Amino acid sequence: MSRALKVLLVVSLGALLAGCPKKPTTVPDASQGDSVAATTDTAGRGYSGVGKGVAEATGTTGATVKIQAIIHFDYDSSLIKPEYASVIAAQARRLASDRSVKLRLEGHTDERGSAEYNIGLGERRAQAVKRALLLEGANEAQLATVSFGSERPMAEGHNEAAWSQNRRVELVDGSR
Repeated sequence: MSRALKVLLVVSLGALLAGCPKKPTTVPDASQGDSVAATTDTAGRGYSGVGKGVAEATGTTGATVKIQAIIHFDYDSSLIKPEYASVIAAQARRLASDRSVKLRLEGHTDERGSAEYNIGLGERRAQAVKRALLLEGANEAQLATVSFGSERPMAEGHNEAAWSQNRRVELVDGSR
């Protein structure tokens, strides 16, 4: 059984067994174009895939935002993995071709570490993605960063399967 399928089963089963009213949904992994398991985050934002590399998230206010890409990170790291180079390049091309497009880079961490540390790490991750986009041709005026630290996990759980999904930067349309 493939690792991705095992992760999908573990996360789905964990959400089901926890009796959580939040149902599992899917979020595309922009590096592969495939979907991976996730749940509604603690901010009440539910994720659903709407196409390759794009997801929609609906918040508790009912507003829908489009997540253009999700870049995952290793534990305690803000280094962008080589497999995300094509994602960065594609997003930078999109920004360079239409200067009216804006992205909000939302940095996230897993639950380990203090709140202060995680806010800083989320910010470092968002800034790393911003620098990479700028190097590929995006304009600084098109980019805004914010860190949520560990406050908005994509996947619930206290194990590596959940933590690896939560260590991310979401590239969200708009500059709200």
